Order: sequence, then structure tokens, then C-alpha cells
Amino acid sequence: MADAPRAAPDPTGTQRRADANVHRRQLADRLAAVFGADWLEVPADADSHDRARITSELIAAGTPYIWGALLPLDVPGARRGHVELLVKVPGGYVPIIVVRHKITDPGSGAVTTPLTTLTPARSRPDPRRRVRPQPRDQLRLAHLTRLLQAAGHYPAGPAMAGAIGLDADAVLWHDLDATTWPGGRSALAEYDSRFADRLAIAHAALSGSRPLARPSRVTECRSCPWWPICEVELNAERDVSLVLRGEDAVALRGVGVTTVDELAALDPLTEPPAPLAGMTFEDAVLLSRAWLADFSLVRRLPEVRVPRADVELDVDMESFGDSGAYLWGSWLSGVDIGLAHGYRAFATWRPLPTDDEARSFAEFWTFLTTVRVRAAARGLTFRAFCYNELAENRWLIGSAQRFVGTPGMPTVGEVMAFIGSSSWVDMFGSVREQFLCAHGKGLKTIAPAAGFTWRDPEAGGENSMRWYRDAVGMDGGAPHAGQRERLLRYNEDDVRATFTLRRWMSSPDVLNIPYAGDL
Repeated sequence: MADAPRAAPDPTGTQRRADANVHRRQLADRLAAVFGADWLEVPADADSHDRARITSELIAAGTPYIWGALLPLDVPGARRGHVELLVKVPGGYVPIIVVRHKITDPGSGAVTTPLTTLTPARSRPDPRRRVRPQPRDQLRLAHLTRLLQAAGHYPAGPAMAGAIGLDADAVLWHDLDATTWPGGRSALAEYDSRFADRLAIAHAALSGSRPLARPSRVTECRSCPWWPICEVELNAERDVSLVLRGEDAVALRGVGVTTVDELAALDPLTEPPAPLAGMTFEDAVLLSRAWLADFSLVRRLPEVRVPRADVELDVDMESFGDSGAYLWGSWLSGVDIGLAHGYRAFATWRPLPTDDEARSFAEFWTFLTTVRVRAAARGLTFRAFCYNELAENRWLIGSAQRFVGTPGMPTVGEVMAFIGSSSWVDMFGSVREQFLCAHGKGLKTIAPAAGFTWRDPEAGGENSMRWYRDAVGMDGGAPHAGQRERLLRYNEDDVRATFTLRRWMSSPDVLNIPYAGDL
């Protein structure tokens, strides 16, 4: 497949990698200033042969801190790899990776050291942090540990390796021998099993033996460069993974149900041939029948119901990764309470993270509270709606936690009381409970069935990240007013979409959608 055509690079993934490189460079400069002459770097622009040679020379010289190391090729194990930082400890070196995602959450129990203490021997349980599960980090550290062991550069004793995350304020140390993985396995044991599996697949392909892997659709396919190849094969075979999540497709293949047609032919009211994790067996059969009929949406129930109120407020939040929420948009509708109906936005256009985020969120919460109070004063019912509350709830709670004392800021208890009440409605839940969706349940997929279209042909969460960078001048350019307007228009369409979807679900038009019982 080396010369096979691939999908174009995912621009969002490319941007994430560029951001990660900036994050690493900034951290390297900070640490170099701390450790001075003990800190040496392998030139990033050298070819791989020279980088590996320089790394070996620095290790042989006992350099305390080596940045940008390319480890010696492990020929017997068919391994290679680079690591942001190698730290000299008694008996060898330990790896530290630098990543641009959160690796801890508020809590306790994570084993950490300050950035000025880059050694696991002085690590301690942290009373302010708990580990955020990041299996990818542990597997990468296991890979690097095996490379260092193969080269004779890893110390004896517990397999400890570190990670520095987005906050870049501490080193999180992982015990790779600890039995913290499913089945009581360690990260190293999990890595060894997965690596052996991948190596066997590669050897089978190289030798022309019976393939040990076959295409199967999973979430990551959306951004995989090889998807154009797999998609053709999966559609040609009408593979069962086209309608079921990856592990469920594997389970059904294991009992001989390999195609959508075979799944659709089963009796949905009988016992499933294999246990499914993603949905009920009945839903799986009906979803496969909808897929065969080319129905993107099917009603689960004869009648569709959605919560309504006299006064309604649709809410949508825009965030930038883990850095914060820069925009809260709303669409007010229903009975007149003395506030203009339509769109209102509460935004900060200072690059995140910024304390100005507190001001914009407090203004949004004040408006939300005003609507609730006015509706109650008039004896009217009130509900606020979002689509997939996980994102909104995260930043509702997180904002209250981070910005305590800001004028207009609610307490965490007030936020929790609101999101736990019947006044806060997740439209995603209503869709999930009442429809089968053959092509996904995202708002961009479902709202068109209600007749709604986004004005921007590139509307989407990933694209909005790029627009935001331009809107605030994140990459050193002048802030782009046009991109701010684009984000506001996109956000307005998102809240109008949930409003339109809800009206449609409450109307007789929804009965034009096929009923699952008829399939």
C-alpha cells in the first residue's frame, strides 16, 4: 500500500501537531533557562542518522538532560522512536514526553514532581491532582522504555516514565509496571501484547501470507489517510461495521454475522448471537434495515415527544480545546417576557486562556438567570436546550470553579442545581431515545431532516478552531474581524438548529420519517 492514493491531510490534525510543536518549543526554552549547561539539545533539523548518532554521543557522555533525542534503532525488535526529553538517573536514563493535552484533573493521588525536579526518585503523591486516563501516553512511554532497555540505557528497578501536559506545571510520573490496565495487566504488558500483534500483521503482509488484519470502521477512520482504500472494500462487502461500532462489529463477525444484510435478516426480538456494547440487539437489526433502505433517520416510536415550555432558550458554547470557552450563544423564543427574541452572543476575543473569559461567562449566566426569573414572575414555564450537554456542562461547571469571586459568577452549587433540573434539556438525548440514526446523531446530520441548513458551507467544530485562531490573532497576525463574524454566524446557526429541530419534532411533519416498526 506504500504507493496507494490516500486522503488529503486532515487540516485540523496538521494544526494540532503544529500547536504541539510550539508548546514543546516553549517548554524547552523554559527548561533550558533553568538547567543551563546541563541541558543539551539534539538538532531538530539534522537527518535521522545524525540525530541518532548525536543522541548516542550525549548519552555516552552522561549528559544530564537531553532534549529531542532520537533513540538507537532496535533492530531485533523492529523498534524506533524519538522522545522530547531524556533525564539521567542512577544507572541510565528515563524518558519524559511532552504533550499538548491535559494529563491531570483536580483531585489527589497523581505522582508528580515540580518542573525543576525532573527525576522520579523525588516524586510524591500530589494532593491537588489526580491522573486523567491517557492510555496513548502510557503506551508511548512503554515503547520508549523498551527502546532504552534494548539499548542498555534504562536503569534497573521500577519502570518509571514521565509526561508533561498542556498546563506544563509539573511532571506526572507513570509506573509502567503497575497493574492498572484491564485484566490486571501493566502498561508494559499491554504494550508488549499490542506491539507483537502489530508486528505479526506487518510480517504477514510483507511475506504475502494470509492477512491477519482486515478493514473495520472505527471512529478514527474519519481522519485516517487510508480511509479511501478501506471505504471501498467495506462498502463492496457491505461490512457490518458500517452500521455498528467497532467492538460490536468484531463480536458479530466472531459468530458469523459479517454483513449488514446478514444482520438485517435476523429477528430483532430474539436473543442476540453475541453481546453488544453500543446498542441493543433490536436497535442494531433495525438500524441495519434502515441502512439498507437508505434511511438516514427512523422513528423508534409511533409518536415523537420533546419537552417544551412557554419560554425557551437554546444555548450553544464554543471552546478552544482545553483552553476555555470563548463564546456562549443563545436564541430566545416563546412567550414575550420583555426581552427581544432571537440571538444573543456573549464572547471574549482575547486569546484563550484569558481572565476575560470570566466576564463573558458571567454576562451569559446573568442573562440566563434574568430569563428564568422573568418567566417565573409571570407564571410561565421555562426550559433551556442544548445539543449534547457534555460539552456545555463541562464549561458551565468549570467556569464556576475557575472564576470564583467574579461579579455575576454563579457558585458551583448553583450551576449543578440548574443542570440537574428539568429546566435544562439535552436535545441529543431526545434524538437518541426516539430515533435510529444510520449516519450518526450529530446535529449537523440530524437538523437537515428538520429542514435546517447552515449558512456557512464549511460549518463544523473542527473548522471553527481554525477560524478562532484567525479571529483572535493567535498565530501572531492581526485579529481578523471577518472571522469573528463568521464564528458568530456559525454559533447562531447552531442555536437556530436546535430550535428548528425541536419545533419539527413537535409537529406532524416528523411523522413523515419512517417508523422502525414498519421495517
